[in-house]
This record gives sequence, C-alpha cells and structure tokens, in this order.
Amino acid sequence: MSALDQIVEPGAGALLTVPAGGRLRIVDLHGNQAVDTLFYDAHDIDNRYSAFDTIRAQQAVYLTTGSRLMSTRGDELGIISDDTCGRHDTVGGACSQESNVIRYGGHTRHQHACRQTFLTLGAHAGIGQRQLTHNVNFFMNVPVTPSGELKFDDGLSAPGRYVEVTASRDLLVLISNCPQINNPCNGWNPTPVQLLGWW
Repeated sequence: MSALDQIVEPGAGALLTVPAGGRLRIVDLHGNQAVDTLFYDAHDIDNRYSAFDTIRAQQAVYLTTGSRLMSTRGDELGIISDDTCGRHDTVGGACSQESNVIRYGGHTRHQHACRQTFLTLGAHAGIGQRQLTHNVNFFMNVPVTPSGELKFDDGLSAPGRYVEVTASRDLLVLISNCPQINNPCNGWNPTPVQLLGWW
C-alpha cells in the first residue's frame, strides 16, 4: 500500500516530505505533461538541487534511470530508480510570468506559471525566492542543439509513463504541474498527473 496517492491538476502542485529510502513516483496520466520539480535536504533547505552538479556527476545533460540528483554542496539528494519515459530535462528551467512575457509576448503577463506555484507552496517550508534554484522538468523534452541552443519540443512521454525517485536522505520535494500553454511542453493542453509514494 502506498503512503501517498494524489492527483495534481495543471497549475497546482505539492510540497512533500519524503524520508530517506522512500520512493516517489510521478505518473504522466495523459502523456506530454511537464512536471517541474525541486529537491531540498529536509533538514537544511539551503542544501538544494543543483543542475550543474548533477550534469557534471553523470556527464550527461538528460536525466533517466540511474541519474544521481546532486545538491549544491555535492551531496546526493536522490536517485532516479525507475523511469519508463527515458529522458527528462534539467536545463530548461521553470516557467514564470517574466519569462513568458520575454518568450511569448505581453499578453501572457497574467498567465499562471510554475514559479508562482513554487513560491506559494514553498512558503510553508520557508522556501522563498532565494531558495528557488534549478529544477528538474520531468517528462519535458528540451533538446540541446549542436550550437548549444535549447528548443522546447513535443514531449517523449505517453499516457501512464512514470519516473520514480528514491530519496538518499530526508527530502522536501516541491512540485508544480506545469500550466504552460505557449509551447509544446504540455502538448498545448496541460493535464493532471498522479503522485504515488512508498515509505
């Protein structure tokens, strides 16, 4: 029996405590849904996920089974222990109202974005703007071109695919089910995801 079974609607999120050894599974129920996720040491939120250190540790830009999620201090926060999608982004960042305006125009100024979800839910754990950092975009396809540019492409996921993270220490996991409608990261149609946990 799972300790967690929760549906998260597009634009909503979750703040979870996952104990060391616990497994968190994120299920892409309908396919092509980006799930922006931040990881923190539950006992020290300044020891948080680092895309730079994660990429350096595994010598790969994309995340999948076996990827170690590293912190700003070089600690292993968790490991991707199961993955039926095959590739996840950690360089594209989270959407924000500001980046939406720059990328897509002034008419997007008041659209809800992942950064708002992070700040609203993170406040319950003392996570503010200073603690927002690189995030993992589970199920999101952001190819890096040979010239080093990023592209937001159609996702590689499909209905029912999932990714599972095993906590290497007690974690706070901050999730935003991305509401982005201005690029194909959510197939132009954000949908719910399911969170399952065992601990």
